[in-house]
Amino acid sequence: MNRKNQYALITGATSGIGYELAKLFAKDGYDLVMVSRNHDELQAKANEFKSYGINVITMAKNLFTQDDAFSLYSELKLNGISPEILVNDAGQGVYGKFQNTDIHREVDIINLNIVSVIILTKLFLKDRLAKGSGRILNLASIASKAPGPWHSVYHGTKAFVLSWSEAIREELKDSGITVTALLPGPTDTDFFNKAGMNESKILEDKDNLMSPEQVAVDGYKALMNGEDKVISGLTNKLSVAMTNITTDSMAAHRMGEMQKPMNEK
Repeated sequence: MNRKNQYALITGATSGIGYELAKLFAKDGYDLVMVSRNHDELQAKANEFKSYGINVITMAKNLFTQDDAFSLYSELKLNGISPEILVNDAGQGVYGKFQNTDIHREVDIINLNIVSVIILTKLFLKDRLAKGSGRILNLASIASKAPGPWHSVYHGTKAFVLSWSEAIREELKDSGITVTALLPGPTDTDFFNKAGMNESKILEDKDNLMSPEQVAVDGYKALMNGEDKVISGLTNKLSVAMTNITTDSMAAHRMGEMQKPMNEK
């Protein structure tokens, strides 16, 4: 199928799941708008993806700030680009008991995981509704399904993303625009390092981590099929099923035991 001039806009596109998703779009012939904070990383990845014979636009933006989320779209419009697909992948967490963690870092994370996501999605919809087509992939997480002691703000942001994604999906059901939520579990990316989670019990057995490639494939298929959500990986499906049949306080206790530091009894 000819994808010429059909752009996929991907945030967090230089590493982890975002990078693997960008690779799948590139292989499928989509042009890319790649968004990340690091200009040099963007250029390196853009050169790699151009080898697939596609156009790649790089945008170095800091999505911790609202202004950069708004300016990203205004710059695309100035260049006459209307992405057909939006992938809200960029997201971070911060590890530790809430009473001890840095509030400024947490406000940044809420801005990145929630505020920039709703801004970009609003601008995408304003642009695409008249065209009657479009696809949105929002990175939720199995963290969206259970409270997360030691990682409380991250879990809260992902619960927002899932609930809001399901709501706007219903609003958009006759618009030609689909909304899909991707729910990975622990995945072998730089996420834990950035969150300061390297001492967490969740990383005791690195072999249990999903590969970002597999998560991306699951998300890509679900997006292209117009599914409402996909939980990536059998273990994660079982974990969510367990959460669904327990009380919130039990789910929080179970998650807290999984995520606390290895040296905590």
